[in-house]
Amino acid sequence: MALIVDTDQIAKCSRARRARDTRSDGLFFTAVKTTGIYCRSICPANPPKETNVEYHDSAISAAKSGFRPCLRCRPDSAPLSSAWQGTDTTVKRALALIHSGLEPEESLESLSDRLGVTSRYLRQLFTRKLGTSPQKYISYQRALLAKQLLHETSMSMTSVALSSGFGSLSSFNRQIKSQLGLTPRQIRGSKPKAHQDKTSINLKLSYRPPLDWKSMMAFLQARFINGIEWQTGVTYGRTIQTAAGAKGYFEVSHDETKPMLHLRLHLDRTENLYPLILRVRELFDLDAPAEAIDERMHQVLGHRFKLTPGLRIPGVWSYFEAGIRGILGQQVSVKQAHSLVQTLVSELGESITGEANQGLKLFPTPEKVVNNELAFFRMPQARKDTIRRLAKHFIESENPENIDDWVLLKGIGPWTVNYVKLRAAKDPDVWLAGDAGVKNALKLLDDDFQSDMASPWRSYLVFQLWHQL
Repeated sequence: MALIVDTDQIAKCSRARRARDTRSDGLFFTAVKTTGIYCRSICPANPPKETNVEYHDSAISAAKSGFRPCLRCRPDSAPLSSAWQGTDTTVKRALALIHSGLEPEESLESLSDRLGVTSRYLRQLFTRKLGTSPQKYISYQRALLAKQLLHETSMSMTSVALSSGFGSLSSFNRQIKSQLGLTPRQIRGSKPKAHQDKTSINLKLSYRPPLDWKSMMAFLQARFINGIEWQTGVTYGRTIQTAAGAKGYFEVSHDETKPMLHLRLHLDRTENLYPLILRVRELFDLDAPAEAIDERMHQVLGHRFKLTPGLRIPGVWSYFEAGIRGILGQQVSVKQAHSLVQTLVSELGESITGEANQGLKLFPTPEKVVNNELAFFRMPQARKDTIRRLAKHFIESENPENIDDWVLLKGIGPWTVNYVKLRAAKDPDVWLAGDAGVKNALKLLDDDFQSDMASPWRSYLVFQLWHQL
């Protein structure tokens, strides 16, 4: 994460900035030397002279150089850049732990211990790969979320502090001033916010186009589970339970006029929302480099059949849910698998309390599954045993979301593991070689076709092939 100095990259950034190109939103940030602020490529302000700007490949790089975020284009709302993911395995694991929700005061030593490395080595990795320390990365992500909550909600300062992951109001005030160069009250301003129900939070989620929302909704609708999912027009909703124990639901609606989703959260607790919001983004694949993916798909498939631009990967909320769906989907049709998942939710799903939540259920927990004989299923006992085996693994394993270990569980093979990687872990390069739908679609292609031609985007190749059926 650094200042962009390559002349070709600078020229590309300049063109995108002047065109306010939404396809470049979040891929770089423009720092204006005369005002001391940094902006997104789509900033509506009059563009400054080229001699007065410099370009950074991340928001935190611009902040480290002394620039504060623009209050008009709001860099806190920019789509995430894939560059944040880094290339080092340890950095990816550290980011995954951070994104899953660290405690507000968790130390670097504690994070290092969970990763099996020294704090010194972890600090060096972050500096080399991300241009900042782990503590500063965590603090800046919390600060940007707080800024978004201050802009878009009428939540109290205390609620914003806790929801963005700060341990106290004093820490929140101090860190926001230090990280963003403005106090929370300066960020919120004097403009009154539209009243929001105290039980709900409304936010905006930007993405880089193209995004085929209709295809995503069609895919999800074919697999909707009554009680935990619903759809009305361009709006999708589902119930959720977070790792921190919050219960409720969210709804997202697609904005037809701009690259944005409107998110409504309805939760019984709102502490540390960052991992939850990030998970919603992952669920709808909002941070995928869609333009680069489409370009590769055209290179590989464009002369073979008509492609669907902006096809993203619809996710599954949790690894456990994806694993159960995968097991129930083994060697049966989508319709049969859907019926089995519906039965499981109807029998074991916990109802959400509250007058407004009548009829809503949560996906069954591993504890609910492992303590039930699953006699309501009309299927071989071996399949029931596999389901309970996975549930037990989630209860007893120190790292149950290490999906590669699942093949050690009797009844779980490569197809199920890859399905979970595809839809829950959002691995962009999964190839479902044994999938019946993929096999049928491959009949439309030449005999010399090789899936490796689509790497590192083979997950999107799978969805393009499914879309042909």
